[in-house]
Amino acid sequence: MHFVQTISDLAARPQNIEILHNAGVMSLLRPLLLDMVPGVQHTAALALGRLADSSNSLAEAVVKENILPDVVQSVTSHNRFQKKAAAFVLRAVSKHSPELSQAVVDCGGVDALVQCLMEFDPGVKEAAAWSLGCIARHNATLSQTVVNAGAVPLLVLCLLEPEMALKRIAASTLSDICKHTPELAHAVVDAGAIPHLAQLILSRDTKLKRQVFSALSQIAKHSADLSEMVAEVGVFPAAMTCLKDPDEYVRKNVTTLMREMVKQTAELSQLVVNCGGLGAVIDYLNDCSGSLRLPGIMMLGYVASHSESLAMAVILSKGVSQLAVCLSEESEDHIKAATVWSIGQIGQHTPDHAKAVATANLLPKILKLYTDASSSEDLQAKSKKVLKSILQKCTHLPALEPLLYDAPSKILKHVMCQFSKVLPHDSKARRLFVTSGGLKKVQEIQAEPGSVLQEHINAINSCFPEEIVRYHSPGYSEVLLERLENYQPT
Repeated sequence: MHFVQTISDLAARPQNIEILHNAGVMSLLRPLLLDMVPGVQHTAALALGRLADSSNSLAEAVVKENILPDVVQSVTSHNRFQKKAAAFVLRAVSKHSPELSQAVVDCGGVDALVQCLMEFDPGVKEAAAWSLGCIARHNATLSQTVVNAGAVPLLVLCLLEPEMALKRIAASTLSDICKHTPELAHAVVDAGAIPHLAQLILSRDTKLKRQVFSALSQIAKHSADLSEMVAEVGVFPAAMTCLKDPDEYVRKNVTTLMREMVKQTAELSQLVVNCGGLGAVIDYLNDCSGSLRLPGIMMLGYVASHSESLAMAVILSKGVSQLAVCLSEESEDHIKAATVWSIGQIGQHTPDHAKAVATANLLPKILKLYTDASSSEDLQAKSKKVLKSILQKCTHLPALEPLLYDAPSKILKHVMCQFSKVLPHDSKARRLFVTSGGLKKVQEIQAEPGSVLQEHINAINSCFPEEIVRYHSPGYSEVLLERLENYQPT
């Protein structure tokens, strides 16, 4: 007893782990797992768990030493302390990799852990649920093994237990199971998980709310049908209150749930909008930064993508100006790329939508991201696509004019195309185009003869009297000076 207690205490300190392993402590602990004295068994399992928990190589050593079958046998013992310690060992091994989790499965570990979920003691259930979550989170195959062993209905029952720690772990494990495939999500839904998760939304426990919203998000993300099942239990508008929660991860997970639902259909988007979802998410974006903003940014884009009216709802909720703030404040390319994509979803519908984006001075910013060599490939590709889609709708010429000076030819031809469409029918715009220097800039553009860009230049020039075009052409002042020099007064 004194030996295993000392090893267990030493294993609790990271600096001792390698020394213990090199001293061959694994092979010394193994027979003690089956000792006649329950306290020795329990403490030996605790020491092994701490060793395996510390590193991938030590977890592999537990498998190579063929210790797992003895651990699984301990899980089936009658001593609750022994069950918890043995479940801890299985968790410590399986958390590192799919291969180590598979080793636990092959030893009958999953069936033994599912048996523990039927125990009366909540601590045993918690330890078993946690271990099953570590196995399920790696991939769909391992999750399916957990489902096939009958874990899901028992995990759903754990949500009804009074112990808060057990509720948290059960919700977390259900989230880990259903994240992989629609079939696994359906297995969780068919066990009646959604109503029980929904009832926990307004719990006062922060960590529980994080896990509940994570689980609902992992269910909703797979399909419109699953999202509708989540919506039908009245998650909204109750979830909106959690967007004001003091915990940033609760707020993030609520926003993630909204994103996963609105991306499915226009009807689900409308439901969230009607509950005040747009204003709540825009306020959320204003109060956070970095990766916490990502689900909110994408949620606005998904809402806007479905229809003109939903995109206009985003505009009227001041969504464009908030996305402009995100674009200027964020430094990471993947967040900028998501922001640019969302702006594109808003501006792609009609000239009015494009004008809302253009008047927020976003086109030059997106152009800069496209031309910046330090931007990631994804950011450049999204910026180019968004510029093209918005420019093809934008008829608000004052916002397009700055692009004449900076845009590369691939973008410039789309800018010129819009000028060539609008100028023939708008005398005020033609006058402004001359006085602002736009016409002068057009004359300076070097285009290949016969190219699309040259055709647009010709179309723009044909909107103005020939002498005005000549007056704004490069070198015309020198021509006038030369005529002045050669001019003989009468």
